[in-house]
Amino acid sequence: MIAPAIPAALPPSPPLLRKLAILADAAKYDASCASSGTAKRDSAGGRGIGSTEGMGICHSYTPDGRCVSLLKILLTNFCTYDCLYCVNRVTSNVPRARFSVDEVVRLTLDFYRRNCIEGLFLSSGIIQSPDYTMEQVVEVARVLREEHDFHGYIHLKTIPDAAPELLARAGRYADRLSINVELPTADGLARLAPEKDGTAIRGAMGRLQAHIDEARDAARSAPARRAPAPAFAPAGQSTQMIVGADAADDRAILATSAQLYGRYRLRRVYYSAFSPIPDAAAGLPLAAPPLVREHRLYQADWLMRFYGFAHDEIVPAGAGGMLALDLDPKTAWALAHRARFPADLNRAPRELLLRVPGLGVKTVERLLAARRVRRIHVDDLGRLHVPLARVLPFVTADGHRPGALLDSDEALARRLRAPAKAQQADLFATA
Repeated sequence: MIAPAIPAALPPSPPLLRKLAILADAAKYDASCASSGTAKRDSAGGRGIGSTEGMGICHSYTPDGRCVSLLKILLTNFCTYDCLYCVNRVTSNVPRARFSVDEVVRLTLDFYRRNCIEGLFLSSGIIQSPDYTMEQVVEVARVLREEHDFHGYIHLKTIPDAAPELLARAGRYADRLSINVELPTADGLARLAPEKDGTAIRGAMGRLQAHIDEARDAARSAPARRAPAPAFAPAGQSTQMIVGADAADDRAILATSAQLYGRYRLRRVYYSAFSPIPDAAAGLPLAAPPLVREHRLYQADWLMRFYGFAHDEIVPAGAGGMLALDLDPKTAWALAHRARFPADLNRAPRELLLRVPGLGVKTVERLLAARRVRRIHVDDLGRLHVPLARVLPFVTADGHRPGALLDSDEALARRLRAPAKAQQADLFATA
């Protein structure tokens, strides 16, 4: 089939630019596709080429680790739901806009042809009904794939209340699908988003995972000489939780994440620090949680996914339910289990080496490979560019024994705590 000719890229019309400004800004609260946060630059007046101020451009990562730029927008920020934490809720007093299917297709192709993006991240508020909204979202992906032979990356935010056949169609066109669980606990969801059903959300996740598994099994068993089996969301599914909008502590958040990873084999759980919104409901916090809390949750999530930690090891029952803000979770665990250290780099099993602060997965693999042919010397750590101040108190190697570094728990914790970050002064601030 020959793809229809794509018309020459023209600048978006002023009404379309206004929609883009509104619907790109409305999409910024979705953490599933993170912006790079670089300095603002443009090529106005002929100074260079390109811009970092284009509305709706964000960065995401493909399964093979490549960083890709995506057009990140909502189909519409009109919504019939009244989720208290959401700036786009039906009772919110914000500017509203709605794209047509053709407008999203045109924007995606125009940005793609200009080499501004490599794909599309599309979400939407709920209009008319979940099924109607999901039909519109899927139609955008269908037109891009079937009518324009678009090979770029597509991530669709799906609606759990939509008909199963619509979710199944979405997986035919999207590289990744996601369904937001929104909040870590059923109580929080019932209080802040009463129109959303946690059971329905998890049911939709289960159906998506069943389709993903079926497609992978079919691809493995397909005869080599036949056409490959149809793919279904080859980059898997992900979800997002809002942190700090309800009373859930970090232990509850990580327990929910561990359950989601185990039950639905999610590729990622994203954590989004609650951001106070205009005309907020009385039940919401007045201030956002510290951003470092979100950062610590991502670090803890990484420990569960790649370092063999269980969620209840990272935040044990007697720890008050919260991660330390001044220590990364791995260092906090190591300080609480000093009896397990120092680990001998020449003898310790992989499982223990992965728990040494400052040693990443690739570094551990290199150490294991090297010690098969020779002994590990402390100088090897310098050549591996590991943070020696964090690693050395917890390991032994040829040429190194912790000795004087075996401080008391509190003394070592003081040395390893993250220093307070100085505030960057504004060169143009008035005195």
